[in-house]
Amino acid sequence: MPDKPLPDVVAPGIDVLFCGINPSLLSAARGHHFARPGNRFWPALHLAGLTPRRLTPEEDRELLRYGLGVTNLVDRPTRTAAELRPDEFRAGAAALAALVRRYRPRVVAVLGVTAWRTAFGRAGDGIGRQPAGLAGAEAWVLPNPSGLNAHYQLPDLGRLYAEVRGGWAQAGETPST
Repeated sequence: MPDKPLPDVVAPGIDVLFCGINPSLLSAARGHHFARPGNRFWPALHLAGLTPRRLTPEEDRELLRYGLGVTNLVDRPTRTAAELRPDEFRAGAAALAALVRRYRPRVVAVLGVTAWRTAFGRAGDGIGRQPAGLAGAEAWVLPNPSGLNAHYQLPDLGRLYAEVRGGWAQAGETPST
């Protein structure tokens, strides 16, 4: 959408659509997802085996080559996600569901358990595959890759992010190209 401060990287039928909480001020200014230097999204994708090498934020459109995409739950850039209001999360949940219905990814992976709980009203949900999907896609909640998230180190992120590829990897398939 042209009115988004940070455009979605998405195409029909991708394997995984990663959904960040919202753009940082730096990401919005640079026009690329997860642009803050301490963010571990790009190393986690590579460690998980989802990309053949560590991509940079400037290469975010390359995700499509590997059957991956990225969007945000809330479009408004902030310094920290704590600045977001619950109504913004709920509106973002509806917008994400519409995006999923339009592009039909196999999996939607929301990067942040608190964001998931707030947006979808799922207070008891935790990290991992969610029992209820999202608009026809399998739904996962994964840890936020922000360097400020001390609960998960990079090896943990890599292991957990790799789990989302289980469905097509177990079937002997490779990610979309």
